[in-house]
Amino acid sequence: MNINKNYLNLEDSYLFSTIAKKVAEYTQNNPDKKLIKMGIGDVTLPLAPVVVDAIKKAADEMGVQSTFKGYGPEQGYLFLREAIKNYYYRKFITINTDEIFISDGAKSDLGNILDLFDKDNTVLIPDPVYPVYVDTNIMDGRKVIFMNANEENSFLPLPDNNIKCDIIYICSPNNPTGAVYTKEALKQWVEYAIKNDAVILFDAAYECFIKSKELPNSIYEIEGAENCAIEFCSFSKTAGFTGTRCGYTVVPKTLVRNGIHLNKLWLRRQTTKFNGVPYIVQRGAEAVFSEEGQLQIKKNIDYYSENAKIMSETMDKKGIFYTGGKHSPYIWLKCPGNMKSWEFFDYMLNKIAVVGTPGSGFGKNGEGFFRLTSFGNRENTIEAMKRFSELF
Repeated sequence: MNINKNYLNLEDSYLFSTIAKKVAEYTQNNPDKKLIKMGIGDVTLPLAPVVVDAIKKAADEMGVQSTFKGYGPEQGYLFLREAIKNYYYRKFITINTDEIFISDGAKSDLGNILDLFDKDNTVLIPDPVYPVYVDTNIMDGRKVIFMNANEENSFLPLPDNNIKCDIIYICSPNNPTGAVYTKEALKQWVEYAIKNDAVILFDAAYECFIKSKELPNSIYEIEGAENCAIEFCSFSKTAGFTGTRCGYTVVPKTLVRNGIHLNKLWLRRQTTKFNGVPYIVQRGAEAVFSEEGQLQIKKNIDYYSENAKIMSETMDKKGIFYTGGKHSPYIWLKCPGNMKSWEFFDYMLNKIAVVGTPGSGFGKNGEGFFRLTSFGNRENTIEAMKRFSELF
């Protein structure tokens, strides 16, 4: 018996455990100081009332013989896939219900989708990056090439025709940088993928924060993307489902590699390895797309966006370079005074009791940068930026 030794190539993740340790020590030594946490990417507002009502109703149905649900379809109930299809249609994108797969979140599918691809494929990933992209490929033993996202390109790298790859990860709006690709930039990536017979794995988990119609919410707004891209989305940030767990993946039937439809492969994979998302949760997700649901979740998104605006305005006043904030819940700022990421973390913690996330935890290009999130409450956001302004 041999283990998968690729796991031994994973770097130990000390980022959030180190943050937790430092915060615990500070709290113990400063019990009277109000600590403001702006590092975690979790939401704080409750589920929309219409979602809660739908979940309660579905729970009641599970207690009645005539409406009880056992195993559901692994691809997801048709009522939710229809709602998602109509959501895309309102964005002038045509997606069929059998191209939509309901899951327990984008993170799971971003890792599981790799079951479809040979381990000899070369993967292109931006740096800095959401760690799951890197780690899941290392677990499989694939070769990973990093593309440099940095201050010079506003953390939005474009294709390099000298690099040949098979799988491309794009997250827009990006985590951790908050940067958003334009349609023109995504068009370059689609053209590159088609030219190289590659597949784009497009993470659209934060698309709900995009305010401009000029910026794409979906890769499928780009002509030809249905032939080269798989899109992942989540209800976590859209509707606060971080603890409820639901997302979806779109695999177009026109996406073919080696003469095989990837849609068919993904359906086969899901029906074998996945038992589906609970009926109760899917009814809650369906309510998100109702007219009232859209109004209620927009209220929550606007709340977080206003927090991000307050943070952005503070950076603007201080002349600090940053990306994100305007179409994203994240502010990715350059550490003042050329401080290193962890040095800046300690400085913020000890001077003003504000916690963020060191950029170096997201890759080597994150060194010297720092991530703040807008998912806290308004009072804390205003107070944190007041302290920040006084410090700098």
